[in-house]
Amino acid sequence: MEQSASSTLTGLLRRAADTFPSRRAISVAGKFDLTHSRLQHLVDIAANRLISAGIKPGDVVALTFPNTVEFVITFLAVIRARATAAPLNPAYTAEEFEFYLSDSESKLLVTSSEGIKPAQAAASKLTIPCAAASLNTPEQADNEAAEAEFTLSLSHRPDSDSNSDHDSLSGLTNDPSDVALFLHTSGTTSRPKGVPLTQHNLFSSVSNIQSVYRLTESDSTVIVLPLFHVHGLICGLLSSIGAGAAVALPAAGRFSASTFWKDMIKYNATWYTAVPTIHQIVLDRHQNNPEPVYPKLRFIRSCSASLAPAILGRLEEAFGAPVLEAYAMTEASHLMASNPLPEDGPHKAGSVGKPVGQEMGILDETGRVLEAEVNGEVCIRGPNVTNGYKNNPDANTAAFQFGWFHTGDLGYFDSDGYLHLVGRIKELINRGGEKISPIEVDAVLLSHPDIAQAVAFGVPDDKYGEEINCAIIPREGSNIDEEEVLRFSKKNLASFKVPKKVFITDSLPKTATGKILRRLVAEHFVSQK
Repeated sequence: MEQSASSTLTGLLRRAADTFPSRRAISVAGKFDLTHSRLQHLVDIAANRLISAGIKPGDVVALTFPNTVEFVITFLAVIRARATAAPLNPAYTAEEFEFYLSDSESKLLVTSSEGIKPAQAAASKLTIPCAAASLNTPEQADNEAAEAEFTLSLSHRPDSDSNSDHDSLSGLTNDPSDVALFLHTSGTTSRPKGVPLTQHNLFSSVSNIQSVYRLTESDSTVIVLPLFHVHGLICGLLSSIGAGAAVALPAAGRFSASTFWKDMIKYNATWYTAVPTIHQIVLDRHQNNPEPVYPKLRFIRSCSASLAPAILGRLEEAFGAPVLEAYAMTEASHLMASNPLPEDGPHKAGSVGKPVGQEMGILDETGRVLEAEVNGEVCIRGPNVTNGYKNNPDANTAAFQFGWFHTGDLGYFDSDGYLHLVGRIKELINRGGEKISPIEVDAVLLSHPDIAQAVAFGVPDDKYGEEINCAIIPREGSNIDEEEVLRFSKKNLASFKVPKKVFITDSLPKTATGKILRRLVAEHFVSQK
């Protein structure tokens, strides 16, 4: 059935494949390439397999993979089948997978052929069927991936042969209101909030990204960020494919400093997007082990955490390209503001640029829009913004006030209309772009029988921007030490949420009303270092 590209992501990708069928869409570094038409063909096959497996419009399909071509095909197939893709971090513990699978009400879990054991254990406990996706490609490392074959092996395989069902997709037309993507954002409460994003949200965001960075079929990038996050998924992957451009996935399935520039050169990259932590790793390598030649880039993009102006300057000097800092969040389907390309205006170190494709206002507590140079809460509204958190009326009431979505960030516009972020109202710890809820860490620490009180907090860190520390008060008579707290944390939290330092104390600083404030705790213990 002919699809309109008017306002669905699926339609936009279909139009790109029809316009640039034989251009490279995706490469697995050093192994094979897929053209846009071949990618769409594999997506259709995979979507049919999902439908044959009983996936219906509106069903949630959880995906947990490294950064592989199988993830890309499966993700696009899920949304093509009018189902909802819920990508999950493969580093989660079984307990975390159990929460996310249950909260998203997933009907199926799809992993790589090797499997992700904690995820499969959680799915099994919740009686959610599992499937493994694999793309069998010819041995030759050339363009013969035209013969590549996509398979989806299910733990509960229906009797029907998926090939006989080849027309099952033809009756499905993607609707702008279909929920295509379901992600969680860690709130300041212990319960992460579910964020549904529609086809129209994703279409709007991808269109905004293509517009501000002028992405065309001539562009090429290497994906360095995990595809279970909006940054890598929407900005790196989907915006490229939607423009008829190309992406390369590192052979390791994740960022590798040693292969990054080799891949960038091999695939004629014109840009890349990353978090400040990765930019710093790339810079450190450049200083200690420079490449003989670097590609000529149109721009370098930085997002997901604050980029120090000094680092921005060093990046520009090292790689001879403008570094454009941007501002984004899951609830906005990623992009909210960005510094422009040089041909469209100046880019300012220390600013996240101008709003892109949506209205943005700085509001005071009464909902009044503030003038330039005055601090207030950054608020947005536009077609890329989620319609609301899933099953969370309290969070929705707090987030959607005065007709705006409230980001929880403090900032101001300068006289040129560039946004400057001052800090977060929320207490999230932002470790290298990973947003971590301290209350979630508290809850795990407090589940230890020998811990009476626990407070997790962020401290400045040169590499990650912020690192997690915690202070605990042991139960009376207990002799718990830092080693035991770390062992327990590593067992019960994903590695990126484990505190780097543990302070053991007999009291925590409180306000006059007896309330523990993280900021006070952080100041108290950091000053003791």
